[in-house]
Amino acid sequence: MSRLKVLYGFHAVTARLRHDSSTVEEIYYDQTRRDRRMNEFLAVAKEAGVRLIAADETRLWGLAHTERHQGVVARASDMPLAQNLAELLDGIQGTPLLLVLDGITDPHNLGACLRVADAAGAHAVIAPRDKAVGLNATAAKVASGAADTVPYITVTNLARALRELKDAGVWIVGTAGEATASLYETKLDGPVALVMGAEGEGMRRLTRDTCDEVMNIPMAGSVESLNVSVASGVCLFEAVRQRAVKK
Repeated sequence: MSRLKVLYGFHAVTARLRHDSSTVEEIYYDQTRRDRRMNEFLAVAKEAGVRLIAADETRLWGLAHTERHQGVVARASDMPLAQNLAELLDGIQGTPLLLVLDGITDPHNLGACLRVADAAGAHAVIAPRDKAVGLNATAAKVASGAADTVPYITVTNLARALRELKDAGVWIVGTAGEATASLYETKLDGPVALVMGAEGEGMRRLTRDTCDEVMNIPMAGSVESLNVSVASGVCLFEAVRQRAVKK
């Protein structure tokens, strides 16, 4: 079996069991928790044939390194998703829809972005390897299973990766509050990669310069910006809407 990683929380572990239980090596569970949710979870795990190990709080914390494990921690191997840009581009079926995150350092934001990417049917989330959060246990838990279904591709040089996407026929659309074009005026029904910058700082200059087009999300209220996962959802589902209309 390949190198094991830790998953924790009911959503993340249940999603892995349902998606591919063969990758789950073992599950540690809180032996003192006997509520309905735990009983239903254990029934699913037993049906999947996964080894169950009763554990105390000290053991669970030692595995998850957080108190937010909900009494469930699993050790599992990685899912067979695309591992690099070349594999991703070779394996995409249909019109590419990609989410690019430039400088996102909060694992909760990454997890939420993976979740909305999965919901919108995006083919992958792409991010720089440095100065960005990795796909850790916290991000996987927030993603509620999406970390197992949406490839998270990290690249050494984001600008170079965007140019590779361009060479493959993907239109690169960045987001910025000061952009003159609106999301709803921008054509997103073709092969597209939507680029989101970090909250507060936005896209880095080189990333922005590499974009084919830059758009804004119209804001009608008093707030100046949206959380990156919310902004990602708004843009991704506008692309989904445009594609549905085009059919």
